[in-house]
Amino acid sequence: MFGADRVARIIAAAVFFAVGIIADLRFEYELAIFGAAYAIVGYDVLLEAAADIWHRKPFNENLLMAIASLGAFAIGEHMEGTAVLLFYQIGELFQDYAVNRSRGSIKSLMEMMPDSANLVTPDGVVAVGPQDVHIGDAIVVRPGERIPLDGTVVEGRSMVDTSSLTGESVPRDASVGDAVLSGCICVNGALTVSVTSEYEDSAAMRIMSMMDEAYGRKSRSEDFVTKFARYYTPAVVVAALMLAILPPLILGGAFETWLYRALMFLVISCPCAVVISVPLAFFGGIGGASRAGILVKGGNYLDALAGVDTVVFDKTGTLTEGVFEVLSVHPVGIEKEELIRLAAHAETDSNHPIAAGILRAHAGETKRSNVKGMEEIRGKGVAAFVEGRTVVLGSSCLMEEHGVRPIPPEEFGTAVHIAVDGAYVGYMIISDRVRKDSAHAVSELKRMGIGRVCMLTGDCERVGRHVAEELGIDEVFTDLLPGDKMAIVDRLIGEGRKVAFVGDGVNDAPSLARSDVGIAMGALGSDAAIEAADVVITDDMPSKVSTAIRISKRTRSIAIENIVFALAVKAVFLSMGALGYITLIEAVFADVGVAVIAILNSMRALRAPRVRKHAEEGSGRALPKDPAALMQEHI
Repeated sequence: MFGADRVARIIAAAVFFAVGIIADLRFEYELAIFGAAYAIVGYDVLLEAAADIWHRKPFNENLLMAIASLGAFAIGEHMEGTAVLLFYQIGELFQDYAVNRSRGSIKSLMEMMPDSANLVTPDGVVAVGPQDVHIGDAIVVRPGERIPLDGTVVEGRSMVDTSSLTGESVPRDASVGDAVLSGCICVNGALTVSVTSEYEDSAAMRIMSMMDEAYGRKSRSEDFVTKFARYYTPAVVVAALMLAILPPLILGGAFETWLYRALMFLVISCPCAVVISVPLAFFGGIGGASRAGILVKGGNYLDALAGVDTVVFDKTGTLTEGVFEVLSVHPVGIEKEELIRLAAHAETDSNHPIAAGILRAHAGETKRSNVKGMEEIRGKGVAAFVEGRTVVLGSSCLMEEHGVRPIPPEEFGTAVHIAVDGAYVGYMIISDRVRKDSAHAVSELKRMGIGRVCMLTGDCERVGRHVAEELGIDEVFTDLLPGDKMAIVDRLIGEGRKVAFVGDGVNDAPSLARSDVGIAMGALGSDAAIEAADVVITDDMPSKVSTAIRISKRTRSIAIENIVFALAVKAVFLSMGALGYITLIEAVFADVGVAVIAILNSMRALRAPRVRKHAEEGSGRALPKDPAALMQEHI
């Protein structure tokens, strides 16, 4: 019901206003006609001005409009007094339309949760509310339906449209074993999905929650506008009083003439163009970013992104896919299958990606009943009792701490050493894979002027530098324990740099929170990282970091354009009004016109930038890691 009441009031007031202009009425009838129009269209402005005065916050556009219009009536300019509020309300109507259009565009992106889910039960498939489905339940998603909850495909195959969630226009293939996210559309096949998250924790609900939170947070530019209006409004009120009083006393002339000019001064000086258009620009920027698959939690973070000069990437799961594979197994005095089996059992209860890689390499079943006392040794590895035997696996440093001398690996990669009952039984080489657009992400950041691109990793220096050279990264910090990352971010900030940290894991959460702007990978990132981050990339593409910065710079530029344009035009018209070269109606047109132009300019921020894939860039091949790296990231 956008503006229905305001539209009706404007039409009614316009009818009275037209009658007052056309009809040749005596003074008392003219006052009644224009007074009725004034009351219809302006009562809310007067009430709000009175309420603001009562709450000791009087200095805003409501006070300016009230003084200007009532002053015009006081000097007998009934038509112009009514015109002030009539045209002001028409301008407000256009502003409401612009804001609601922006809100509607963003809301349409977020309306991606279906009302029901097709739950698989012993009695067949039953339609229930998504909130009634729980982790472990199976749901059926038919062609054309939205996926109601996050899950893993257990049956079927389909192309999945992820555009509402990630901004990608090309559907993705989903088959057995693939993760699918709520809000995406099943295009051409039916899927049976095992649910992995509750309704309130699903990807689409988290996005909507973050977007709602974003609307309530102000950018520093918006804070500037608020402070500006706080001082600007009383300044122009005082200036108008001086313009009304001092010239007649000093220069002579009619008091009514200078009062009329003072009223024009007040109308023209109304800061509504700046106050409305700047927040709208940042609101539009958030909407444009969401269309590109980038969720910004507030205008303050969008504004901060525009000032970033250093981007720090975590390596595993951010620049790399975080999916580890066992490339080779080197047993010593033990069968290869037995070595993998013991390692897999020791890693059964670990949630680290490397543990998942070892478990995938084991073809057989792992029984938790065979494992006791599993302990994760921070930054080094794990130890467990497997079938009564002590199994330790991890870095060469961990082996030496247990009195075991490991064999130096001949292959270039991450070596996971294994010892059983104090005897060395071999090692496995494990690799991660660089994301296909990581190299493009780094090159784009440099192209747009980011002065420093860094990478943090638990890898040894040799492997870390190898990856950094592969991607063109300026600086790499290696051999890091999880707690070391925040210390490096802290140090960079201490050097006066504006730092954006990009990560995905639980151990990245402190660095995400400490940095000027924390950016999390949202598709596969941990809940802790997403919660700590200020910006979330929904499809885990590192190249979206440069897209986010580009959006922020464009949004800030639009906001600055509005401020400069509005103040420049007002300065010209204020001078003309003070010297008597324009009328009160012309002053209203000037104020409303500036506001409408600034608002239309702000709406440019709503346009999402073109999202391009760069699958051809970057090697996409498995990159090896060092023994120390594995367990330093293994938390």
